[in-house]
Formats: sequence, structure tokens, C-alpha cells
Amino acid sequence: MAASHTASVRVRYAETDQMGVVYHSNYFVWFEVGRCELLRALGWSYRELEAGGVSLPVISASCDYHRSGHYDDAIDIHATGTVLSAVRVQFDYRVQRGDTVLATGRTVHAALNTEGRPCRLPQRVRDLLS
Repeated sequence: MAASHTASVRVRYAETDQMGVVYHSNYFVWFEVGRCELLRALGWSYRELEAGGVSLPVISASCDYHRSGHYDDAIDIHATGTVLSAVRVQFDYRVQRGDTVLATGRTVHAALNTEGRPCRLPQRVRDLLS
């Protein structure tokens, strides 16, 4: 079963356009919040991963917008992580305001070593997301 976690944020004024509607690119920022908080909830962090010589750059990202978010909305970011292969991991996201789904998305990440070459995901990450 895939690992999942929910993080909560409140929409800041700076994240909206002149009409008070969330600007589309901010959902990708919130995806990162969800991803980082998922790892933290599992007892790991990006900092630890990178200190161990592995980075997880995004190699694919998508977002489907369902409803508008607005200034001062309390939103939840549901993130689920799944190991795709020995060197790739996928995170799926659902951004909600209460029961209303604002956006869904996905990012795929490749594990790279300090020289920028593909490497195996650390066993601990594979265990946490499997």
C-alpha cells in the first residue's frame, strides 16, 4: 500500500491574482509542500536524502484544475508516494477546500547521485513508500 499524508495551508494573498483566485503555478508549490511533509511524516526528509548523496529532481509534472481556490481558503494537500522502479518515485496529489477538490496532480522523480547520474533509491525510501 502506498504511503500518504495530508498537509494543511492557508492561501496567502501573494498566491492569488488580482481577483483573489489562486494563480495556477502555486499548486505545484503546494505539491512540494505535500511531498516534503509526507517524507517528514514517514521519519525522513529531503535534507537527509540529499545529505546521503541522493537528489530527487522532478522529471514529469502535471496538474488538473477542478475548482478555483481563493485568498484565505484553508486547504488540505493530500500526497501519496509510490515507488515506480529502483530509480523512480511518483507522488500523487489532491488539493481540497473542505470536500471540494480544487486540483489533482502528479510528479515523477528520478534518483540522482552527486554527479547527476541515475542511482538506486535508498532502501529506506523504497521501504517507506512501498
